Amino acid sequence: MSSTSHEKPMSRAEGAFRQAFERLKVNQPLIIPKGSAVTQNNVAREAGVDPSALKKSRFPALVESIQNWVSDNNQRMQSGQSQRGKNCGLRERLASMKEQRDRALNLLANADALILELLRENERLQAGRPPSNVSPLNAK
Repeated sequence: MSSTSHEKPMSRAEGAFRQAFERLKVNQPLIIPKGSAVTQNNVAREAGVDPSALKKSRFPALVESIQNWVSDNNQRMQSGQSQRGKNCGLRERLASMKEQRDRALNLLANADALILELLRENERLQAGRPPSNVSPLNAK
């Protein structure tokens, strides 16, 4: 009554494919460029073999794992693209607000300059005014 496993041991080729798949998932490939998409063909290329070597008929579980991972991550990429669209809208809004801020600061600086000019003119006019001959009335 010994329990025997009906799973066959992993071949060297499958081991190489699985290692390549793991490296691609974490964007640490050794052979293909970083940032390459995780695809069945790229897993084979990263394993150093021709893409036709990784067939579903030979490695059904591995190919299914790759397809599932790609499917799951495509959904994440789509939500990432949605987030990028939102970020783009936020960047445009930020740029618009910066323009508004700059216009408001310009108006404020112009108003400050006008106030200063009017204060100086008022002081000049006050200084050049003749002494008043009107005396205040004291209410008793």
